[in-house]
Amino acid sequence: MGTRFQYWEELNVGDELPPLVKKPTTRQLVQYAGASGDFYEIHYDKDFALKAGLPGVIVHGLLSGAWLAQLLTDCFPPLSLRKFGVSYRGMARPGDTITCKGVVTKKYTQNGEHYIECDIRSENQEGQTTTIGKATVVLPSREG
Repeated sequence: MGTRFQYWEELNVGDELPPLVKKPTTRQLVQYAGASGDFYEIHYDKDFALKAGLPGVIVHGLLSGAWLAQLLTDCFPPLSLRKFGVSYRGMARPGDTITCKGVVTKKYTQNGEHYIECDIRSENQEGQTTTIGKATVVLPSREG
């Protein structure tokens, strides 16, 4: 998917970013475990997860954060992301439909650079928030 917003003037406070939808699978979690080195069994072993008191296998928190980062990199040009932080609020599970969303909360210019701040979040198909965060991007102005 290509960049959607090239210039600072294209967004205003209150504008929503186009959502990104993910449908995690247990296979994807095993692949992520290999890539990240996080082999905690709650992410791929159903019996272990149930014994740990969970409703089943759960998505890695960092993978949920990575999806929010993808939301931003899908929307903005390379190297425009300046700040990014997330906090985990709920569990995502294989079979869920996770929707990543963002909204512009602030726009300003400082030292000749044009900043956009966004609140970001992911939620499951029941509307329950699983991850929240904030991000700041810098975009060029059409006016130079």
